[in-house]
Amino acid sequence: NDPRRSPFHGCVDNNHGQARTPLLLEALFKNYLVAAEGRFGMIQQAMSVDPASPPDSKVVDRQEILQILADHGHDRGGLIAILEEIQSRYGYLSEEALRIVSAQTGRSLVDVYGIATFYRAFSLVPRGKHLVCACLGTACHVRGAPRVVDELERQLGIQAGGTTPDGEFTLETVNCLGACALGPVVVIDGRYFSKVGISKIRQLLDQASAGFSKTTSAEDDGAFPILVSCPRCNHSLMDGDHPVNGLPSVRMILAVGDAVGTCHCSSVYGAADMASEITIPEGSVYALFCPRCHGDLAGDWSCDDCGAPMATLAVHGGGMVNVCRRRGCPGRRLDLECING
Repeated sequence: NDPRRSPFHGCVDNNHGQARTPLLLEALFKNYLVAAEGRFGMIQQAMSVDPASPPDSKVVDRQEILQILADHGHDRGGLIAILEEIQSRYGYLSEEALRIVSAQTGRSLVDVYGIATFYRAFSLVPRGKHLVCACLGTACHVRGAPRVVDELERQLGIQAGGTTPDGEFTLETVNCLGACALGPVVVIDGRYFSKVGISKIRQLLDQASAGFSKTTSAEDDGAFPILVSCPRCNHSLMDGDHPVNGLPSVRMILAVGDAVGTCHCSSVYGAADMASEITIPEGSVYALFCPRCHGDLAGDWSCDDCGAPMATLAVHGGGMVNVCRRRGCPGRRLDLECING
């Protein structure tokens, strides 16, 4: 029972050097069973809901889940969109909901669970009405992020990873939000706030409770509009004739599979809004090109959230922004050489 020994130890005859096929197959099958048992054990443990979850978390309505699936045509390829809509309705993805999705789409529970745990945007336990996410990456840490987290925990009365008893707020921490030059960074309900000090926390929490404006503008404290150019030809990618979120969009050529068309992306850092001439399947990785020089905008970075390759754009005034090229992933990385003010 030496744990250092290979599971295939003893499967080769020492006298003739021939593989003992029955023993090899038996070893492989036993390993498969152990791995499968462990995998399903992890799934059941991870999908078990904390009994201390917010009291107002909605009970899953099977008919409502079936209607969501019907709206998406029970599409196997649209799993991410299906899970997104379910979570928007209930605030999390329950075991019952995942089992219904698995049965109706024909995908195994392991596959559905894998998608649900692959993206940080999904949660298997109930979250509060407002999600507060504080960055504890190195750049934010040295600028006082731990004190910001301590103050958030004090004012909310919960520890990081917890939800307030009234179900109003959930507090989470992450290793990096990709806006290192702007730290400490806090994201509330998808809005990025830079250089957050402890004196600003009460104001941000009150704004979240009251409800942020639905319109994103350059004056919004939670918006970071940036101007970008092609890093190859230095031609501006900004398009004022096709605004997104009320601001000039970033115009690029997008290609996925055999389809090619123009896309207009939000110039607000952290926003994933995009208008495209072609349909981009959820979860697919697409290519981006400069509309002037037609140069490939593929960069050297991979997304911290999903591992997909990122596109690199030059930021006016110095620096680079890297954007994940997987549909549905909000991964961003902003590296600025200079920050005014």
